[in-house]
Amino acid sequence: MTKIAIITGSSRTGRVTDRVSKWVANNAKQFADATILDLQDYPIPFLDEAVSPRFNPNRTPDEATAKWLKDLADYDAYVIVTPEYNRSMPGVLKNAVDVIGHELDDKPVALIGHGSTGGAQAVATLRLALPGIGAVALPQAVFLTQPVADIIDEDGNLSDELKKQTFGPETNLEMQLQTLVRYAKALKNL
Repeated sequence: MTKIAIITGSSRTGRVTDRVSKWVANNAKQFADATILDLQDYPIPFLDEAVSPRFNPNRTPDEATAKWLKDLADYDAYVIVTPEYNRSMPGVLKNAVDVIGHELDDKPVALIGHGSTGGAQAVATLRLALPGIGAVALPQAVFLTQPVADIIDEDGNLSDELKKQTFGPETNLEMQLQTLVRYAKALKNL
């Protein structure tokens, strides 16, 4: 079974991104073995290495970064859940991406944004960063424009009203997860 890591891209106090990650995990179980990797659990220091992680064969990352990289390497595919802060992804997420060496080479990444514009600009900035670490971003993304606290409860359950929508977030997420699993199987041959 495909192993998917769902990355909670915010560590901010009072965040709702963790609700979205739980919603993704609840739905992913029908397609894959899914685990949430919460950036709150990885106190990665700001990248200050003199040589890029992708080009440093003698790299010795600090303990938190090494744990992050080891945990990432265990998966076939990824879902990054991001809010939008100041028209971009959160700094903690950008830093978590910047410290990656080759752990995501040729592996697919699904993107899910939330915020007033559905996190569209955060997703767009991730699309710029992911090729730099060898990852393959799926062409589609899921955008949640409604306030997350109004539509997803603390256990990751989408509101019944939205579940009933034929072309609502639940359908979009299921299509995204199915595509992610297909990409993971296809890219595994690389």
